[in-house]
Amino acid sequence: MILEIQNLLKKIEKLTEVEILQFLVQEYPNEVVFSTSFGMEDQVITDFILRNKIPVKIFTLDTGRLFYETYTTWENTNSFYHTRITPYYPNAQAIEEYVQENGINAFYDSVPLRQQCCYIRKVEPLKRALAGNKVWITGLRSEQSPNRERMPMIEWDESNSIIKLHLILHWTTEEVLSFLRKKGIPYNPLHDKGYPSIGCAPCTRPIKQGEDFRAGRWWWESKTNKECGLHVHK
Repeated sequence: MILEIQNLLKKIEKLTEVEILQFLVQEYPNEVVFSTSFGMEDQVITDFILRNKIPVKIFTLDTGRLFYETYTTWENTNSFYHTRITPYYPNAQAIEEYVQENGINAFYDSVPLRQQCCYIRKVEPLKRALAGNKVWITGLRSEQSPNRERMPMIEWDESNSIIKLHLILHWTTEEVLSFLRKKGIPYNPLHDKGYPSIGCAPCTRPIKQGEDFRAGRWWWESKTNKECGLHVHK
């Protein structure tokens, strides 16, 4: 697998983002997927895929606790591109048992309870969405958090047994927003209200000037390099 990833890195080295996507669907027909949370980065990649009619499957994880603005962006995206992005939902029984045993907002009580909530609402549905595919396209960027600064553009995701490609890894926030605004692409209005990173509504707040990009995620926890479990880095 290491050799395959090294070969892929060489083959895409001089390609544009659109050319990379076109190359991947030729190499892995019907086995390339893209996960969108309707954040600014994901809207750029969605545009690359849909505007150029590249056969990459697009899906989203609806945790059931997203911002109203996120759902609106989802609907606006479907309307803008005349598409229907595929949703994946948490297992209803798992949610019911978690809330019954721990409370509706138990994720505030401890890191393990928060991680359990993330697993039920995000990680398990993601595994179902990725099953049977070979390549997972993400919108992760190196400036988003310290543990993403040294990420390779392509890596092997052991937990999901899939090749993971970070298509706009080295784009800056300014480049992302400029691209969206220039093309009139719908994006989450919370980005213009101090939310650079948007997750579930109860777990996300706007950041203050000078704070880390992901300081608004699980802000009540003291640890740094916060992740929900979707993206595990060694």
